[in-house]
Amino acid sequence: MARTRTASHSGSWYSASPSTLSSQLDQWLDQVPDHIDGLGSLPAAGARVIIAPHAGYAYSGPAAAWAYRSLDLSRAKRIFLLGPSHHVHLPGCALSQCSTYATPLGPLAIDRDTTAELQQAAAFDKMSLSTDEAEHSLEMHLPFLHRGLSRHHRDRKANADDDNDNDDPHDAAPFPPLVPILVGSTSAAAERRFGALLAPYLADPANVFVVSSDFCHWGSRFGYTYYLPASTDTMPDESGSGGYSLSRDAPPPTQPPIHQSIAQLDLLVMRAIESGSYDAYRRVLRDTANTVCGRHPIGIVLAALEHLAPARRASDGDGDGDGDGDGDGHAAPRFRFIRYERSSDCVSVRDSSVSYASAVLRL
Repeated sequence: MARTRTASHSGSWYSASPSTLSSQLDQWLDQVPDHIDGLGSLPAAGARVIIAPHAGYAYSGPAAAWAYRSLDLSRAKRIFLLGPSHHVHLPGCALSQCSTYATPLGPLAIDRDTTAELQQAAAFDKMSLSTDEAEHSLEMHLPFLHRGLSRHHRDRKANADDDNDNDDPHDAAPFPPLVPILVGSTSAAAERRFGALLAPYLADPANVFVVSSDFCHWGSRFGYTYYLPASTDTMPDESGSGGYSLSRDAPPPTQPPIHQSIAQLDLLVMRAIESGSYDAYRRVLRDTANTVCGRHPIGIVLAALEHLAPARRASDGDGDGDGDGDGDGHAAPRFRFIRYERSSDCVSVRDSSVSYASAVLRL
């Protein structure tokens, strides 16, 4: 039976008005530069994997726009969407049982064939409709995806009209369907297992991957007050193991201020992700306990990339190991962070903030 997931967070986490929502998304997307050093003109060719935040749009919308403005949808035939479970305990991953996800901008179809393939291939749980609709980490990406696809098809049609005066209303392909995956509190072994399973899909140039994650949730209300001091005696190493937790009655530290320490904590995680090393990423999270809520979806994609690395080297044919066969010596595909923001700048233990980051990977 066909089931539709309602836009359960519209009207609270983001606008339920199609015109208002479209205007807001366009404003944020248009504020992103047309060119980013190291990526070139946007959307960046081959940039079909992104990490983007999932908080209320008033907080994370501008940061998420950087990832979506960079995303290359030109060859997309399906879009994998991985988000963390905030409400239901899962030791593994779960798949949506819906056929459509509703958004204020219009529906997005679910790829039932690919979902069925995954269901048969591994021990995926099934999301109930109530679990699906309660979770925001997947939903918060739907308006951005719908708007990004609409803009892509609009631009493609405009370019086609420049070359052909015959306007065929049926020439635009439907939007690519989604493969939503809810990721639970996965172990390292589970992340490697799911990464290996998703690796062939990640290797397919027709597939786009969106990884949903906010970064550090800092403050007493999150139960996380880890602090990295700047003194040479306790300078943290690349894993961030030189820090300590601040007590609630601790005087506000200034060397550095708390918000700079939070930025450093996030930077350690981002550097580990950019390194492409799954073990380095897990080590930083272990040593700092940084409250990156999408740490498990990110871990699965990093594990998938590592799983693909030997095959890319074997098929390289030019000896440089980057898998593209051109002999240019460029490194294997890795994430690049292009935007980082925080909801506020903490100066006291009684303050709190959430960090938002956008990253792109060209594959």
